[in-house]
Amino acid sequence: MDRVVLRRRGDAVAVHEADGTVAEVPADGLPALVRERAGVRWVWDDTTRWYLALLAAGVRVERCTDLRLSAAVLRRSPYAGPGPAGDPGWAALEPVTAGDPALFDLADPADALDPVAEDRRQQAVLAASPQRARLGLLLAAESSGALAAAEMTHAGLPWRADVHDRLLTGLMGPRPAAGLRPPVLEALAGEVRAALGTPDLNPDSPAVLLRALQTAGLPVEDTRSWTLERFEHPVVAPLLEYKRLARLLAANGWSWLDTWARGGRFRPVYLPGGVVTGRWASSGGGALSVPVQVRPAAVADDGWCLVVADVAQLEPRVLAGMSADTALAVAARSADLYAGMVDAGVVATRAEAKVGVLGALYGGTRGESGRMVPRLARRYPRAIGLVEEAARAGERGAVVSTLLGRGSPVPGAAWAERDADLGEAPEPGGRDSDRARRAWGRFTRNFVVQGTGAEWALCWLADLRNRLWRLGAERLGEGRLEDRPHLAFFLHDEVVVHTPAELADDVVTEVRAAAAAAGRLLFGAFPIDFPLDVAVVRSWADAG
Repeated sequence: MDRVVLRRRGDAVAVHEADGTVAEVPADGLPALVRERAGVRWVWDDTTRWYLALLAAGVRVERCTDLRLSAAVLRRSPYAGPGPAGDPGWAALEPVTAGDPALFDLADPADALDPVAEDRRQQAVLAASPQRARLGLLLAAESSGALAAAEMTHAGLPWRADVHDRLLTGLMGPRPAAGLRPPVLEALAGEVRAALGTPDLNPDSPAVLLRALQTAGLPVEDTRSWTLERFEHPVVAPLLEYKRLARLLAANGWSWLDTWARGGRFRPVYLPGGVVTGRWASSGGGALSVPVQVRPAAVADDGWCLVVADVAQLEPRVLAGMSADTALAVAARSADLYAGMVDAGVVATRAEAKVGVLGALYGGTRGESGRMVPRLARRYPRAIGLVEEAARAGERGAVVSTLLGRGSPVPGAAWAERDADLGEAPEPGGRDSDRARRAWGRFTRNFVVQGTGAEWALCWLADLRNRLWRLGAERLGEGRLEDRPHLAFFLHDEVVVHTPAELADDVVTEVRAAAAAAGRLLFGAFPIDFPLDVAVVRSWADAG
């Protein structure tokens, strides 16, 4: 497959072919060029700077290399081969998060970078890698994820503003004037003031609220909900309800609706690789935390439906696969891995299984978790041994990696704390130093599993976007991305596909096939299952 590097040159685009020739096209001529060149891997500085404009012109890209994302992976990957250091400008380059799909922004820092040189450098580093196949898969999946992210922003998740408004009104009363609380929140605030005997209290001020609670005799040191739930006092019930509704108002209230759900679509801005483990982040809109209270507003278009799919217990299954622990893989053959552990006689109840697995993944050493982990270690020595080894490596300050080679960051200053006067490491038994080292060990313990889970999800997403495109071409003919079945939302281990209703069964088949293919890509023939809960619904809320 040809690799074609694109580089901005004023109001034009320089097109660098694999044979070294360079052509120049005007920026507004780029969509036609990309449309005509099938079977090309387009190489560019950053997908957020190129792809939304192409999508707006009705052009879909099958494959790309995102040099910004790839450079970030290679900077920390222990799988990266030797090679020249990259331009530090790539580390400083930020994605473009504005919704304007125009080519190009003025004074873009990307213009000072050389994508041709960086592509050559990255290819050399990859070629010298001792784990070239794994690292190459990670880089390809990361770039495919960037394409999927842009496509989901472009197409959006169907969102009914009238339904959302009715939900908010039913919970809080009519929309208030600017600067005022909705009627239900104002009434609850009055109950809180009355219960505390503070007629001027502002319940939105944590410091003021904390003083009022303490004055009322509640021995609290913070105003968190789980702290308040432990006490019996007339203020607790109205205050907890106030906090619940206030959070919803701030995160997904009428202001959110005006900003993020215009034109019948919620268009979040995703940041692939935005978390050090490889999980995605988002820039505004709260894409990674859409609460169940407003999900009824996500309603498919007339004649369309939503296919909602999520994988059960992704991280324990990933742990079984990456450690090649056959006993844990047997438990994972059940749709509910925790129930499979009970059926195998490892623990007595599903709750014990869940507590034990979470303790292994997050380093729980106390209480019920601490009691369960040793039992799991005896039955699943390879799986528990893998996370224990990652924890010990983190405590030593070593870098750990995911299955495909995403490297963990080096420990921060708290881990390697030095005496400011002597310039020496703290005493081996120093309490602060030991605490920081153990905390970093818990981080690296989870990093290897959560990061590999993110790699599985990326492979699932990348394969599924292409399967949906081919399905649409076969059944609907040529058309825009949004006219075919397409990804509409992604949340770590859950996808939402918007599809014409007549293709829903075919989409379900492709969703399951892509999940199975992702498992084979990462774990080969090792027998680990990734069962999906799949629902075909009109509203996201109906998926359960």
